[in-house]
Amino acid sequence: MTWQSLPDWWWPFVFILAAGWFATDIWRFLGVFIGGRIREDSEVLVFVRCVATALVAAVIAQLILFPTGELASSPIWLRVGAAAGGFAVYLVAGKRVLVGVLAAEVLLVTGLLAL
Repeated sequence: MTWQSLPDWWWPFVFILAAGWFATDIWRFLGVFIGGRIREDSEVLVFVRCVATALVAAVIAQLILFPTGELASSPIWLRVGAAAGGFAVYLVAGKRVLVGVLAAEVLLVTGLLAL
């Protein structure tokens, strides 16, 4: 069975909707349903936060150490320096995420333009 074997033009869109929306929304609904019954300081919720933070850190590390696209042509010292500078600005600015992200972006773009 291939996409071309189905005669209707809209079938791939239905498949994408079913696979993308239904598959993820069930977990969102379960999260809302179960999340309302879990205490904020429970061990389960602390574990979930730790896993979510670790996943975000892993994605950021992958983007810095093993980038793709245009970022792959930039030197590693620039990527690491921009991330470190953004983190320093984040701490100095009172742990404001947006300020830290913008500072890292400005450092990276400035470094790329200077090269």
